[in-house]
Amino acid sequence: MRHLTITYCTGCNWLLRAGWYAQECLSTFGTALQVTLVPDDSGGVFHIMLDGELLWERKRDGGFPDIRTFKQRIRDVIEPERSLGHLDE
Repeated sequence: MRHLTITYCTGCNWLLRAGWYAQECLSTFGTALQVTLVPDDSGGVFHIMLDGELLWERKRDGGFPDIRTFKQRIRDVIEPERSLGHLDE
C-alpha cells in the first residue's frame, strides 16, 4: 500500500480542497492508497507527498493541480499501466 499525505493551511481554509483531493484518490485508487490529511498553520502551505516524495507543492508548481494532472501523477508512480479512463483522453 502506498501512502499519500496532503498538508494544507488551516488559516487559508483549504481543508475542503484537501478533503476533495483525498476523496478523489480513494475513489480512483481504492485500497492501493492510504491517505492522510495534515493541518498546518504556518501560512499558505499546500503540498502533496507520495511515499515521502514531493508530488505537488502549491508555491513551486503554481497553484493547485487540476484533478486530471493530480491523478495522472499518482498513477504514473503507483500503477503506470493503469488506465484512468476518460482522464487519459
